[in-house]
Amino acid sequence: MSLEIEIGRRKTFGIVSHPDAGKTTLTEKLLLFGGAIQEAGAVKSNKIKKGATSDFMEIERQRGISVATSVLAFEYEGIKINILDTPGHKDFAEDTFRTLTAVDSVIVVIDVAKGVEEQTEKLVEVCRMRNIPMIVFINKLDREGKDAFELLDEIEQKLHLKVTPLSFPIGMGYDFKGIYNIWEKNVNLFSGDNRKNIEETIEVEDIASQELDDLIGDEAAETLREELELVYEVYPDFDREAYLNGTLQPVFFGSALNNFGVRELLDCFISIAPKPRPKESDTRLVQPDEKAFSGFVFKIHANMDPKHRDRLAFIKIVSGTFERNTPYLHVRNGKKMKFSSPNAFFAEKKQVVDISYPGDIVGLHDTGNFKIGDTLTEGEQMQYKGIPSFSPEHFKYINNADPMKSKQLEKGIDQLMDEGVAQLFRLELNGRKVIGTVGALQFEVIQYRLEHEYGAKCSYENLNVHKACWVDPADPKSEEFTDFKRVKSKFLAKDKQGQLVFFADSAFTLQMTQSKYPNVKLHFISEFESVHA
Repeated sequence: MSLEIEIGRRKTFGIVSHPDAGKTTLTEKLLLFGGAIQEAGAVKSNKIKKGATSDFMEIERQRGISVATSVLAFEYEGIKINILDTPGHKDFAEDTFRTLTAVDSVIVVIDVAKGVEEQTEKLVEVCRMRNIPMIVFINKLDREGKDAFELLDEIEQKLHLKVTPLSFPIGMGYDFKGIYNIWEKNVNLFSGDNRKNIEETIEVEDIASQELDDLIGDEAAETLREELELVYEVYPDFDREAYLNGTLQPVFFGSALNNFGVRELLDCFISIAPKPRPKESDTRLVQPDEKAFSGFVFKIHANMDPKHRDRLAFIKIVSGTFERNTPYLHVRNGKKMKFSSPNAFFAEKKQVVDISYPGDIVGLHDTGNFKIGDTLTEGEQMQYKGIPSFSPEHFKYINNADPMKSKQLEKGIDQLMDEGVAQLFRLELNGRKVIGTVGALQFEVIQYRLEHEYGAKCSYENLNVHKACWVDPADPKSEEFTDFKRVKSKFLAKDKQGQLVFFADSAFTLQMTQSKYPNVKLHFISEFESVHA
């Protein structure tokens, strides 16, 4: 098949939400429709021994939350779909922000009872900044929740989106009878039986007909007609161009757990979602249909298989075709590298692929050559932009709790930091190691993974740091900078890349430092040039 055709049949998207809105459950059900799995797993249930396919790290299974982005690929109706299921928990937001650089569109999951929550607001803001097309899925309709119009208003006001419903609920909670599918003009009746793969769908061309009353009862039919009239008056018609430009967001209602409304979402998604999109590099805009291969690393995962100490770098292919055993240029290192067993993903199951196309996510075995944000090309000197490290908000000294295992600890910290789980700093004064994370839960994850994956034990000591800032002097030889380094020597550290970092213990200290040393710029993002990216 030609490159054009392969690009046209690919859809790569991320699923984002606040924790517990049902993101992982929705992923499972999408896989079920794609025939990729036979039986969907529950995220956390003592009765069901089968865990969710996309939560494959031990700690995720124990806590019932996703802590790492997982990649799943499947075919549906001739379309190759790549899903990136992201962590919803705010402590892992950095992983999610980076993942959003690798998707072409997003499905935002919202809990019908809780409405728009804080983490959803942050993630949607990132999508809006990047004009990523979004579809909203309002989940858990089989439970009592907010009124549909109230939810649509909340989405518009809190998330600053312009919405248009493409399906509408008939009742809610105990009275939930089903969904009217505005997109396909039919009614889906809800049986409440989540073991049934596909619910009953009945074509209803004319909602004024008696057929509707017979299906759902006179009262529910009358209410639905009134509500739909309001929908058609208040909300704009669906316009694909506006959706692709990120200025209009279609909304679907359903219940992922009961497998309800998921097929409608998937069918609409494959017909409207964008194919792989162009991406900006530091030198030019790269189009997917260019012949020459290029791609970038947006995630690194150590120990996907704890029996083999393997590290995988996740590459999003932006242009051309990626072929195994072909040498490609690692732009930052200036070295040519070839890969004998590139993997395609199905959660933790992997298979070797000979050729991959734009939109695909490929896992490359890595012995420590890659870091997040690295670019691979056929020879062109360019770097993809906009994959920054954010300033951490929590800091602790990390100590070795088992002197016999210092080598394992060193290796474990090194690999986990490359994954972007957290950031490592070494104090200039005494070389002590400090770990900085975006969320407090990451310290637990690091401790757990060091012990279970590397056989090393660590302990933490608190460190009072308000913000870590990357130091960028206008003139590294100036007296001002020399004075800055002398006065602030106790608060200076180097990050893993050897960049100088200043630890400010309060907002006041930060303000005073900036006014005293105006020519020493302090950045909250490590990738200075991509601050505006």
